[in-house]
Amino acid sequence: MSVPVPQAPPGQPKKAATAAWIGSALEYYDFFIYGSAAALIFPEVFFDESDPATATLLSLATFGVAYAARPVGALFLGHFGDRLGRKKIMVFTLILMGVSTFLIGCLPTRDQVGTLAPVLLVLCRVLQGISAAGEQASANSMTLEHAPPHRRGFFTSFTLSGTQGGQLLATLVFIPVAALPEEQLLSWGWRLPFWMSIAVAVVGYVIRRKLEETPAFEQQAAAEGVVKLPLAVLMRDHWADVLRVIAGALVASVSTIFTVWALSYATSDSVGMSRSGMLWVGALANLVALAAIPLWATLSDRIGRRPVYLIGAAGSAVTMFLYLWAISTGSYPLALLLGVVAFGVVYSAANGVWPSFYGEMFSTRVRLSGMAIGTQIGFAVAGFAVTFAAQIAGPDGDNWSAVALFTAALCVPPVVAALSARETAKVPTELLGEREPRKATQPEKVTA
Repeated sequence: MSVPVPQAPPGQPKKAATAAWIGSALEYYDFFIYGSAAALIFPEVFFDESDPATATLLSLATFGVAYAARPVGALFLGHFGDRLGRKKIMVFTLILMGVSTFLIGCLPTRDQVGTLAPVLLVLCRVLQGISAAGEQASANSMTLEHAPPHRRGFFTSFTLSGTQGGQLLATLVFIPVAALPEEQLLSWGWRLPFWMSIAVAVVGYVIRRKLEETPAFEQQAAAEGVVKLPLAVLMRDHWADVLRVIAGALVASVSTIFTVWALSYATSDSVGMSRSGMLWVGALANLVALAAIPLWATLSDRIGRRPVYLIGAAGSAVTMFLYLWAISTGSYPLALLLGVVAFGVVYSAANGVWPSFYGEMFSTRVRLSGMAIGTQIGFAVAGFAVTFAAQIAGPDGDNWSAVALFTAALCVPPVVAALSARETAKVPTELLGEREPRKATQPEKVTA
């Protein structure tokens, strides 16, 4: 019989949400400055300038490398997060991201060391991917398990608001950098945003080390002991939900196409829009998303996770066509308007709800593993969506309609996953992840 989870101490849900927001913002600042650099800088710094098309393709592929590393990181960090607690993983991932990002800013260029330069770049990118694999799952688990049952959607959405905040910060930092004279930009200017990650690691550590472990995890550890092999229990009891999360996570393709491929396309010779102008499109879209995400999440606490998530997933399939078409016209006002609508408003519906929607599919004993593994496999596909888009766009990189159709196709599995999932918004926290009838066998466990 399930025992009600004790309420978090007064103020702790807000403290957990704040720590998740700030930590995710700092973490994903590091992650997203790489995306901007991969689209605008790295083709000339780390790859062969004599073949610009191939250099751009290879640079965008290194962006996807981190997503390929994320499932491996999810297996490792998910296992220890469900055994050691959410807090330890949150601190570890932040430090790892800060160090690996700082090292990117210190790397030699292709002109200095030849092919060793892109190899070192890929190694640092892998470390970024491992860090990101545990960041969102641990922060989501922390906020969900601290939150009042009737406001889990709202509090858990702060993790994704933080992600958007980090993306906004990364974009704002890159605007003055991209405006530097070409020689200064390619020699030392691009390094500055990466070097700032040391401050990221220090600030994030101070914030997160003071956060308490969640009541749900502590009760689970005290009453039954932590699960010895979370992955085994996850695959035995929650395999269908893992598949749903994998399919649902493909909606992140909208973000990667918007953030990286669309930026590269808009500033290419075929369109000719300015770097700074398109960076401002991303900045304003993320600013709107900061307000939209908690509003969508609050709505999901009232009407359910599924309808809000479906608005975001299905709506993004349509609005991506409109946004890429706007870029193809070369009209900056049109691109700005539709970029804000597509990414800032519509995509935020799915983006703001998935932290609670996915997390509520799993029980406390395997929640971090389930979220980490499910999302990171789906995100791996989303990461390489940029590379596929670059190929689909053709030799001139201007077939935007094919890229829009490709992105819309990747929104179909998330819609199917949401339609097949249970509605969990009103389920008590202690009953999340339970199956009816409950199995008589006890989970494999070890003393905490």
